[in-house]
This record gives sequence, structure tokens and C-alpha cells, in this order.
Amino acid sequence: MVQRLSIRKLCYIAIFTAIIAVCAQIAIPLPGGVPLTLQTWAISLAGIVLGTKNGTFSVLIYILLGVAGAPVFANFTGGLGIVMGHTGGFILSFPIMALAAGIGESKRSLAWLLVSLSIGTIINFLAGMFYFSFVMSVSLQAAFTAAVLPFIPSAILKIALLPTLAKSIKLALAKSAIHL
Repeated sequence: MVQRLSIRKLCYIAIFTAIIAVCAQIAIPLPGGVPLTLQTWAISLAGIVLGTKNGTFSVLIYILLGVAGAPVFANFTGGLGIVMGHTGGFILSFPIMALAAGIGESKRSLAWLLVSLSIGTIINFLAGMFYFSFVMSVSLQAAFTAAVLPFIPSAILKIALLPTLAKSIKLALAKSAIHL
């Protein structure tokens, strides 16, 4: 049986799609060609706050908008060429990050959430590294150095802070009688 999304849920999905697009623009260029952005933070937050299904939908819509040419990717870029380029592996694994975050949150355990966020981040790093290596024709070691190593400290910080931030957001929404 197919469940339909309510207008309210569609609006929440759209809001998080917009949040991801805005966070993608908060970017610090790095020498390896992969910018440091806040979009992975927003992607995991979407999974935690909206849940597994709606958080993943939000990310898929973000990617589809970008592939269609909307300038939602880092540095106001868009188009299929970006996904086919050296950062495409990261972008294509974003739905898995949201899914993992949503699964972790559904377990109602901080330990599960932290493990799920870590797994989503590792999958994102691996997909990004292998794709970067293939597209740029460099070794996996070079891809790791350029596309993963600089992001490990910020990923650890994100994983450590996301549960507290997400809990605060969910409490504020509940206090405002907004139920997702």
C-alpha cells in the first residue's frame, strides 16, 4: 500500500532541502579540490529530525535539483557535470548518510545514533574517495589525502555535536506543537 505524504510533511521536506542547499554554500575551498561545507551536517540533521524516509527524500530532492541544474551544490554549482565530477561520490552517498542518521535516531539510543552517524560518514568518505580516485585518475592514497583526511576532524566534531543539536531542535518543535 502506498502512503501519501501530507502537505505538512512535504513542507518539512522542502524546508530541509533548502537548509541543505544553504549549508552547501557555507564552503571553505581546500587544495585538494573538495570544499569543506556544512551540507553533510545538514544532511545528517535531516535524517535525525525528519526521520529515515522523509530525511532521505529531502536529500534525494536536493540531489535531483542539483542534477537538474539548480545551483544548490557547493559554490552555487549545479548540473550533471558536478555529480559526474570529482566530488560526485560524496554527493551520491548523501542519501545513505540521511538514512543512517534516521535509523540511528529511530533506535532512541545515543550510542546507536553515534554509531549510525559514524557509519554514514564512513560510507560517505569511502564513496567520495573511490569516486575521486577514479575520476581524477589518482591512487587511493592520493584520493584519501585530498578528499578524506582534511575532513576527519570536522566529521568527528559533527558526530559529537549533532545529537545534542538535533535534540534541542526536536524539543523546540514539540514545544511549538510542531509534530514531524
